Amino acid sequence: MQLDLNLLTALDALLEEGSVAGAAARLHVTAPAMSRSLGRIRRATGDQILVRAGRHMTPTTRAVAMRTEVHALVQQAHQLLSAQTTLDLATLDRVFTVRLHDALATTCGAALVAAVRGGAPGVRLRLTAELGSDSPELRRGEVDLATNAGPPSLPDTRHRLIGCDPLILAVRPGHPLMSEPVTIERYAAVEHLTVSRRGRLYDPIDDALSSLGHRRRVVASAPNIAIALQLTRDTDLVVAMPDRTTRAAREHFGLAALALPLELPSIPLHLLWHRRHDSDPAHMWLRDVTARVLGDQLSTGGD
Repeated sequence: MQLDLNLLTALDALLEEGSVAGAAARLHVTAPAMSRSLGRIRRATGDQILVRAGRHMTPTTRAVAMRTEVHALVQQAHQLLSAQTTLDLATLDRVFTVRLHDALATTCGAALVAAVRGGAPGVRLRLTAELGSDSPELRRGEVDLATNAGPPSLPDTRHRLIGCDPLILAVRPGHPLMSEPVTIERYAAVEHLTVSRRGRLYDPIDDALSSLGHRRRVVASAPNIAIALQLTRDTDLVVAMPDRTTRAAREHFGLAALALPLELPSIPLHLLWHRRHDSDPAHMWLRDVTARVLGDQLSTGGD
């Protein structure tokens, strides 16, 4: 029997997405075409691969066992067939999806687009919202490069430390905390705001305060820096955030910055990418450009 190696790509998509429709969308083919590919895969393997479970489909035992190996084979084939020895930025025609923290997108987005376009006019960028270090978009190839405060937990994700950003307190002009030096007691006594995509009302600052015998009252959370800045401007809430990456946004909202009366480590900034891109010249160039733009921001804070 002659094996069509294109079926490996289809099988990889089916196992990753868990549905014919999802795999079809991922590979930009019609659902009937993907359904036919699944039929061919079933005949070639002698296994159903995906079976109906209520309104959804679930992989068979054999499909689960082969998932990792199939994905690795597809990525190896991709690297082999797309290998390049030289990079011509003047003729490079490619779309990169870059996932940035919202504060970085606001502060560095324009500089990043300008740097990429200045070096490779044919390259286009999709800037998307940050979803977290364990998000599968890097592995699935939906995101080419991402930022995160911590290194990845997934073994097939690479990372590069760009720098660190110290924490400060953002408050509205005329906030009561501005009348005197900010002590731990005065800091703990005011009402606080956290920044959390998941709506958490607790963060490492609470641990630090607890170790010193203090406790603060967090009355609200914001899903991103932009909303946190709006709330801080319009209320007496106090929020801690990275200094340099949020400086331009804080100034836009007219907010003041105060020193945090606690010894806390600076917030690291990592670039993340899937290991399939390690030797891709175009991706290596994108990583270097992005690292330079973000590194400049961490070094100067927009000054």
